[in-house]
Amino acid sequence: MAPADDIPYAAVPRASTGGRVRFSDELHDSDAADVEDNVLFDQPTDVLEVTDNDTLYYGVSLGTRRRMRKGRWFWITVVALVIVSVVGVFWLYFDGISWMQRSKKRNVILMISDGFGPASETMARNYVQQIQGLPVDYQSPLDEILVGSSRTRSSDSLVTDSAAGATAFSCGIKSYNGAIGLSSNQSPCGTVLEAAKLQRNMKTGLVATSRITHATPGAFSAHVTHRDMEDLIAEYQIGNYSLGPVVDLMFGGGRCHFEPSTHANSSCRADARNLIGEAQERGFRVLGTRKEFDALNAESAGKQLPILGTFAASHMDYEIDRDEHEQPSLAEMSQKALDILDQATQHSNAGFFLMIEGSRIDMAAHTNDPAAHVREIVAYWEAISVVRKYIDSHPDTVMISVSDHETGGFSVAKQLGPEYPEYRWNPQALKAAKHSIEYISSQLLSTRASEDSGERYQLVRDTVFPKWMGIADATHEEILQVAQETNSVSLRQLLSTAISDRAELGWATHGHSAVDVNLYAYGQDAKLLRGNHENTDIGDFIVQALGLDLQSITNLIRNDRVVQNTQTVKDTWLGRRDLDAPEHYPHTH
Repeated sequence: MAPADDIPYAAVPRASTGGRVRFSDELHDSDAADVEDNVLFDQPTDVLEVTDNDTLYYGVSLGTRRRMRKGRWFWITVVALVIVSVVGVFWLYFDGISWMQRSKKRNVILMISDGFGPASETMARNYVQQIQGLPVDYQSPLDEILVGSSRTRSSDSLVTDSAAGATAFSCGIKSYNGAIGLSSNQSPCGTVLEAAKLQRNMKTGLVATSRITHATPGAFSAHVTHRDMEDLIAEYQIGNYSLGPVVDLMFGGGRCHFEPSTHANSSCRADARNLIGEAQERGFRVLGTRKEFDALNAESAGKQLPILGTFAASHMDYEIDRDEHEQPSLAEMSQKALDILDQATQHSNAGFFLMIEGSRIDMAAHTNDPAAHVREIVAYWEAISVVRKYIDSHPDTVMISVSDHETGGFSVAKQLGPEYPEYRWNPQALKAAKHSIEYISSQLLSTRASEDSGERYQLVRDTVFPKWMGIADATHEEILQVAQETNSVSLRQLLSTAISDRAELGWATHGHSAVDVNLYAYGQDAKLLRGNHENTDIGDFIVQALGLDLQSITNLIRNDRVVQNTQTVKDTWLGRRDLDAPEHYPHTH
């Protein structure tokens, strides 16, 4: 019997050889499922007795099938949601957090207190509390934000130098002593400053009281095999490499590495390149005086980046020696940098990265000069206060303050003889000092050729000890030794001993030590830095905070020049190039 033409499918008798349901060519399964049952029931009785088409074909009734359909879609939805959730979690973990970080404004301020160890913080706190008559529970601006400590070793020594220490912060890797923005195999490594500029379009800045070409600022903005290659570091800083200019603002010393060697009285370059002129051609606004610094308006300057401000030929003067009419302080430079970068990013979602270094804390400790050392620390505290105030009104900002290493093996105690020592030290001995040992020795060494021994003795007796060092009880032997000494290192040691003994402060070395240094943080996510960290963790924190990819920057600069073509000016023991260089004392030469 042929199937009926007006039903979707026909049943054959059980006894037939087909034994299967046949689909009509006119309708599909979905259509058949919706056909009324009585269509089939109107057919002749020799058609298979079926009460429900779906029961025959699917083995279940139409109602049950509909419920199964609903259940099937329910479970498909559940499985899909689970898959999306799992994929979402993996995306957030591997890329999503970085994307979200890149999509919101954030400022990162890294403050580096070069050569500043835990004992120096104690000494400075004691000094301020005693001299100003503050309560015994006085806390410094750093004490209030202490979160942990940082380990300082480099890849090739338990005692790091500033170059390797800064490279740990800038690249997030260990490298060898002397390396500037290089890995331990002397390959360029991308820095957080470069990545912030190129990957997040952030504004960037460097502020230092050293030469801006010195080890710490250099490690964020250049890639050279040795820190002495400051001529090449200067070339990097004005954009003379594959990435072009990446530093929007530079304040510090070091003008001598930007001026051509033909400027004999102010240049320390080994070639005749005029980087001041080259910087101006690249669009830099160049500053060189306190007057120009003061005239710099933040609102207009924020629209006229980049800026190169060098306010001393070499390092800027110690705070104890600084003429406020000639050079801005670290706090003033920090405030100006914040104002400018804030204005430059006011209508941007990018934010800024700023590195601020209290550079000369370290150099005073190299000279074992406690009076200059404590003033540099207090000046750094003032810069910390400036930054904290900015963060209080800009909660999208985080500040990290850390040292690259400790200098001097400094101790807040000194045994002066074989007898068991008294438990004390004397802050008053530092208060009376008016000049640094560096300044005093430069004055003495610059007059040694024109003064006879009697005149030099009188200068030391009447001026150096009582007026410049605040020492009223200098012995004849002390005066005579200082007056007769012509070697700069030996002279500084005599002056250091005179004031350190009276303050009862101790020094173990003129170099660095391996001691862990304090770690401070303030602002957004500062709590993530609690505990004891490797110095490379500081760089990693910045990378995570900003969602940076340093490897991609490394790939871009792998072929850039890392060796200076001209002869370098070598630093020697005690940094004598820094201490004796004529360009550092333009007022005496």
